[in-house]
Amino acid sequence: MSDLFHSYDHGRFYDEMFAGPGRPRPHYQRLFDRFGRMDSMSDLLERQRTADQTFVNRGVTFTVYSDTAGTEKIFPFDLIPRIVPAHEWAVLEAGLRQRMQALNLFLADIYSEQRILREGVVPAEMVNTSKHFRREMMGFAMPRGLFVHINGTDLIRDESGAYRVLEDNLRTPSGVSYVLENRQVMKRVFPNLLRDYRVRPVETYANDLLNLLLHLAPEHVPEPTVVLLTPGVYNSAYFEHSFLARQMGIEIVEGSDLVVENDKVYMRRSNGLAPVHVIYRRLDDDFLDPTVFRPDSLLGVPGLVAAYRKGNVALCNPIGTGVADDKAMYYYVPKMIKFYLGQDALLSNIETFLSSDPKDLKYILENLPKLVVKSVNEAGGYGMLVGPHSTAAQIAEFRDKIIANPRNFIAQPTIGLSRCPSVCDTAIEGRHIDLRPYILNGESIKIMPGGLTRVALRKGSLVVNSSQGGGSKDTWVLADDVLAQEQTQSGPEKLIV
Repeated sequence: MSDLFHSYDHGRFYDEMFAGPGRPRPHYQRLFDRFGRMDSMSDLLERQRTADQTFVNRGVTFTVYSDTAGTEKIFPFDLIPRIVPAHEWAVLEAGLRQRMQALNLFLADIYSEQRILREGVVPAEMVNTSKHFRREMMGFAMPRGLFVHINGTDLIRDESGAYRVLEDNLRTPSGVSYVLENRQVMKRVFPNLLRDYRVRPVETYANDLLNLLLHLAPEHVPEPTVVLLTPGVYNSAYFEHSFLARQMGIEIVEGSDLVVENDKVYMRRSNGLAPVHVIYRRLDDDFLDPTVFRPDSLLGVPGLVAAYRKGNVALCNPIGTGVADDKAMYYYVPKMIKFYLGQDALLSNIETFLSSDPKDLKYILENLPKLVVKSVNEAGGYGMLVGPHSTAAQIAEFRDKIIANPRNFIAQPTIGLSRCPSVCDTAIEGRHIDLRPYILNGESIKIMPGGLTRVALRKGSLVVNSSQGGGSKDTWVLADDVLAQEQTQSGPEKLIV
């Protein structure tokens, strides 16, 4: 057994790398052998320091608004990759494709005929009371008939190793820049290991995203101009905004850089105004247009919605997609799949209790110390109670919040997320992880092979968000299952790294 893993505690959780003590899963055998040839833990730690310094040099950051010690942080990166065999990825890909199709049909329906509401599959009240349901978009014909363009669906593996959907993120899903940066760092630190594993590339994402944006442009425009709209440098994801704009070769703009004249959008330039046809907005609906939504917003563009309605500009994602990633709406996605596609969901949800349902509310209040409670409109790990890891005072506080506003909360059992070996100070220890694949819905549905594996770097923590002390790993989706078969049949193959 590799010395680096001699004290590794497999615990009671599903382990991504090990089937048992000293028994790596077939698709991890090469990595296990490669680490076994290292001279010592100091060799691995030196490579980790190289990776960390690369992130510093490249300015890969995120922002934590609540940290009084300073807001901008270098994004934590763990050197041990998460590896997904080809046959597993094929199942995930099919389930994610199915989910995207159903969510797009759901959004198209509720902003038009509302058939799913009239037939009682989804209660009308759940949609009408959703914070992100935009009545202003009723009857609006979306460009190309697409009501959602990008989805970051969060997946976890439970104690049995089964993949489950944790939530959908349809408004402005973030994190993809870290996927691309992680891969560049791994190419530097373990170039031959990455190559010999026959890992599927992720580098085409920016080009795929740009093609999607161009596909959304008004049909009468032969050479559309695309821009990325950011709230500004103080936004938590500004690194990603600037990174993606640079990768796609498009302008990054703030609201003050745009102006609407005669229901058309223009970008201010030193030599005058230039037309804009597609906006990849990283700005929530509320702040997009102060003449329609929040009048106090200084981040948006007055008149943008009117230009959007006239078909003179396309927005990605469309206004109003947030109703589908309301965490209470998540409960109904398997029913949406059945209703619109006539299929059973290929990827299961986690059991979910709705505080708005009197029976569920009673169960939640009686079992708060055992449950994870989430605010339906929060993100980033905020507005959440992890019952087993909370104090009596925190549980009492959430009890009062739930009683005061039942519609605003859901609850789920505490799931023992799968763990993956991670470099922790001077040893390799297991840390909980999840996975966020990115799905693009344009001329066809394209899914990045892998996505962002987030890791809860705090020992024992189940919260993987970077704002709560989490980091990330590179996700390796294997191009085929030959590797696993080779390991099973003939043992590990020697690698030079």
